[in-house]
Amino acid sequence: MRTGKEKVPRIPLAPVLLALSLAAGNVSLAPAAYALSELHKIPGQAANDTPAAPGNAQGQSQPQGGAAPNVPMADPLVKNQNNQSVDKTPGAEDNSKPVEVIYDISKVPEPVRKMREQIVEAAASGDLERLRPLMGTGADQTQVTVGEPTEDPIGTLKDLSGDPDGDEILAIMLDIVSTGFVHVGQGTPDDMYVWPYFAEKDLKSLTPPERVELLRIVTAGDLSDMQEFGGYNFYRLGITPEGKWKFFTAGD
Repeated sequence: MRTGKEKVPRIPLAPVLLALSLAAGNVSLAPAAYALSELHKIPGQAANDTPAAPGNAQGQSQPQGGAAPNVPMADPLVKNQNNQSVDKTPGAEDNSKPVEVIYDISKVPEPVRKMREQIVEAAASGDLERLRPLMGTGADQTQVTVGEPTEDPIGTLKDLSGDPDGDEILAIMLDIVSTGFVHVGQGTPDDMYVWPYFAEKDLKSLTPPERVELLRIVTAGDLSDMQEFGGYNFYRLGITPEGKWKFFTAGD
């Protein structure tokens, strides 16, 4: 006896739908698969385009960032030291040939070594006049100002010093020739050994020890101004390979 609540055998729905689809001539379930592919559709691909076979670059799905898999990214604007081109700091000099800083005075010619030694002895004495015999005369006179040579280099150095006896300028001279130095202008009329090496170095690339060494000569405010200016502009001293004291000047 049926009660109205008797269970009726349930026919699975999926086979029925499949049969109806086959009967209607639709033999592919592609619409459902295609709907999934729409999630990663390549921009610009028409809705009825047939996806390319795997391995075809046009058929590969593309990340939302816009870069296709296995495609190399563009080179960075600034390359590191291992690359051929290196972005240069604005205001820096040409660093294609790194500056070689020399600390070993025995590596320089004997005339250079002798002149430096005489300058150190005269400056350490506290007597500015002891520099005069080292400075030459006429066209060979040591340059102590930028521009036209002065008639009395010792008097000019005394005027540049912060004290009436010239002790400050002698102390600066000692500090300058106590640093590392560089050899510049090899094979030219400007062949010279120059102290300090900061005169030929990009100040924005200084290492911490180099900064400390420079701050033994100038103040932190001076260093900041130099970096803004684009180079070292304090006193520098130059001696030719023949041992001639060429200059002791401040400026760029």
